[in-house]
Amino acid sequence: MTPMIDVVFQLLVFFIFTLKPQDIIAELNVNRPAPDSRPPPKDQPQDLVSITIGPRVIDVNGVVYSMARLERKLQRLASFSKTQSILIKCTLDSRHEKLVGVLDVCAKAGLTNLSVFTL
Repeated sequence: MTPMIDVVFQLLVFFIFTLKPQDIIAELNVNRPAPDSRPPPKDQPQDLVSITIGPRVIDVNGVVYSMARLERKLQRLASFSKTQSILIKCTLDSRHEKLVGVLDVCAKAGLTNLSVFTL
């Protein structure tokens, strides 16, 4: 039995070292779409929008916004992309109504990629 196990392992080692796997993906003939020739829009939104909800103010990337102005800003962002990443940060002393209001504004704009956490 021992010589048979030795032979099997030697064959296994032989086939592992002599095997040359072919890269099938490199051999595929795939037609790729041409790159977009249009320049990106000048008012293209940022990759991540950070909304901080404090006890008295709501700021977006460090700029203080009213709820109406926030709604206009998010509507404009949603016109570029509905999958825009929105990071909503709540301070410990922020009001629950403000968070619900911001979430309502995001839903009204059609933004779905939301992350909410407490500072």
